[in-house]
Amino acid sequence: MKRAISLASGLWLLVSMALLTTSCSASKIQLDEKSLEAEAKAIHNRILSVDTHCDTPSRMTRSNWDIGERHEPGKQDSGKIDLPRMAEGRLDALFFGVFVGQGALTPEGYQKARERALQELDALDKMCQKYPNLVGPATTPADAYRLKKEGQRSAFIGMENGYPIGRDLSLLKTFYDRGVRYVTLCHSADNDICDSSTDRGKPEDRGLSDFGRQVVAECNRLGIMVDVSHVSDKSFADVIRATKAPIFASHSCCRAVCDSPRNLTDDMLRALAKNGGVLQMCILSSYLRPPQPNPEREKALKELEAKYGTRRNLQNVQDEELRKKAMQEYRDVQQKYPQDRATVKDIVDHIDHVVKVVGIDYVGIGTDFDGGGGVIGCDDVSEMFHVTMELLRRGYSEKEIRKIWGGNIMRVLEKVIKASKNSIL
Repeated sequence: MKRAISLASGLWLLVSMALLTTSCSASKIQLDEKSLEAEAKAIHNRILSVDTHCDTPSRMTRSNWDIGERHEPGKQDSGKIDLPRMAEGRLDALFFGVFVGQGALTPEGYQKARERALQELDALDKMCQKYPNLVGPATTPADAYRLKKEGQRSAFIGMENGYPIGRDLSLLKTFYDRGVRYVTLCHSADNDICDSSTDRGKPEDRGLSDFGRQVVAECNRLGIMVDVSHVSDKSFADVIRATKAPIFASHSCCRAVCDSPRNLTDDMLRALAKNGGVLQMCILSSYLRPPQPNPEREKALKELEAKYGTRRNLQNVQDEELRKKAMQEYRDVQQKYPQDRATVKDIVDHIDHVVKVVGIDYVGIGTDFDGGGGVIGCDDVSEMFHVTMELLRRGYSEKEIRKIWGGNIMRVLEKVIKASKNSIL
């Protein structure tokens, strides 16, 4: 009997120790996560963090949506970015993308595109006028560092798709004067400037056009960064040969890690590094890792695209009732056939790859929020510091994190500005 009691006591002791060990381990993991989060936020307080691409201006043109108000993440029509959530996510500066979907290459098409671009630029001006204590306009690195010290967010402007330029080179100066500091040469279809990575309606990749070469030269002269996200492989090679200043990709990933035509090959990475440019990591799932086959989803989405156009181009639809109806149908498909989503770890896998191929000086962050960007763990701007947490887990130093989050892109912008001054002289 005593032996049985002794054995029972021994087993209970072992079980208790195991439970205690498990509990302590769980507490340690939880404590470590909290410590990691605190460290990430502390680093963001000391560095300048920059996101080089979002499509929020399309949302800002609506009278019923205010970027100065906090919108609950994940809710319908909340979007991915607002000024309060920028503060929560510790994001200091953002290149707001003035986006116009590709339309007809006609005078009427160009006029409509210009009007839409100016409407979005007006919305950005109104944001800075309405919330001067929260956000200020920025066109130089010095602006961003000053606004950071003053406790404000920085609003840079990029133009996604050169379509609003049409064939009028003088419009680049017009947009420059409105604050535009980069131009994404094309979007998902070929235009007058260059061929797109995702438009193979014509079998031949024609690359940069003669007019496109003039656009690159004028961007160099003015001090506008040339953005090669969305461009075809030949267009990329042609831009590298044509430019007299560093170029960059505002929101792209690595093709060696995820085989998408929107991503850059290792040879492109090497050419970009040699040029002194930078790849800004997009956090759109299908660019981060190959999506799992989902034929029902693809079929349903193609039917909606044939009916309404792409979901992204719906941002430019002026008929509010039609836009809401189309968006709801897209949401219904998303809910019925959920997308295979990437994670924060996938983002940093791509960052690791760039660092391995060309080094720490040639990578940054360009989320594409409100244009499709968002992954598990970083689904809106309030979660941006989670990327920093993963960088810390992998052993990146604060100096390296400073470069990734803003140092590299600010270096490129500074060099583009300096090159423009030299060209004017």
